Amino acid sequence: MTPVLQGAYKAAQVSDITILLQGETGTGKQVLARAIHSLDEKRCRSAFVTVHCSVVSESLAESELFGHCKGSFSGAVSARAGLFQAADHGTIFLDDVNDLPLALQPKLLDVLQRGIIRPLGSDREGPIDVRAIAAANRPLEPMVEAGTFRADLYHRLNVIQIALPPLRDREDDLAVLVLEFVKRYSNLHDGIEGLEPDLIQHLQEHPFNGNVRELENAVQRMLFNKADGHILSRADWLRQETDDGSNLQRDEILRAANILWAVMVARDLPFPDLMRRLEGELLHRALQIEGKTRRELAKLLQTSERTLYHKISAHGIGSSRRAAG
Repeated sequence: MTPVLQGAYKAAQVSDITILLQGETGTGKQVLARAIHSLDEKRCRSAFVTVHCSVVSESLAESELFGHCKGSFSGAVSARAGLFQAADHGTIFLDDVNDLPLALQPKLLDVLQRGIIRPLGSDREGPIDVRAIAAANRPLEPMVEAGTFRADLYHRLNVIQIALPPLRDREDDLAVLVLEFVKRYSNLHDGIEGLEPDLIQHLQEHPFNGNVRELENAVQRMLFNKADGHILSRADWLRQETDDGSNLQRDEILRAANILWAVMVARDLPFPDLMRRLEGELLHRALQIEGKTRRELAKLLQTSERTLYHKISAHGIGSSRRAAG
């Protein structure tokens, strides 16, 4: 991690340069992005705004990112600034930029190239001063070759690239990370003084597909389940693993809920409207599944064909591929 941190520190000193963070899910890309922002003397006193590209609604993305004028579309009862305007003079963090809809990529490129924002429905442009930090949880180069990610946007984002190593390449850091999480979550079990060697050895042999985030969640479960004692052992780890399947599902749902909550608060969205839009996005994704009939989709969604049809109609969802009856 030493060259990673050195590169991040150096990049933080050049507050106008764009940074691309690459690394698997859970390697700490957002943590590093926030650290760069906090070390940026020019921007640290302004906002750090996160855009979760994997949940950006393609139909409303332009409004969400760049704002809109009153009356620019149905439901636009007042003008509203977008996330780029909220990050003005600060940092905008494009999380999971590899999931950004292809149709939105040229608009993002234009803003990054020219430093100009034009809200939806407006004929006036205005300057914007943000540093963009993008994060990708899978390599962008193959996506560029496949045509699913624009080459010009990739080159615009890839000015300074910092690659975060997976936890399997950081065996020597495991004990340090566990002790840091023990300290962070001392409210779950206070007084842990150390780790048994058998626990460290077990961790070094464990495949952390979720990387640091998976380790952090596991330490929380260990502390929660520990009845007494001041040393964490392999037995404590195995105890938390027995409920790992249900906890993994719970953790995924909690992460999704945290993202939705952040969007709802940041955009001042009514809860029913957010749920309606979420349902529409899930239906849209279901309709993109190749080789599924409408009947099979209804079964997958645990509903009837009739209900599925009405929901698709209610959301006004069109599909380039209609499921066969």
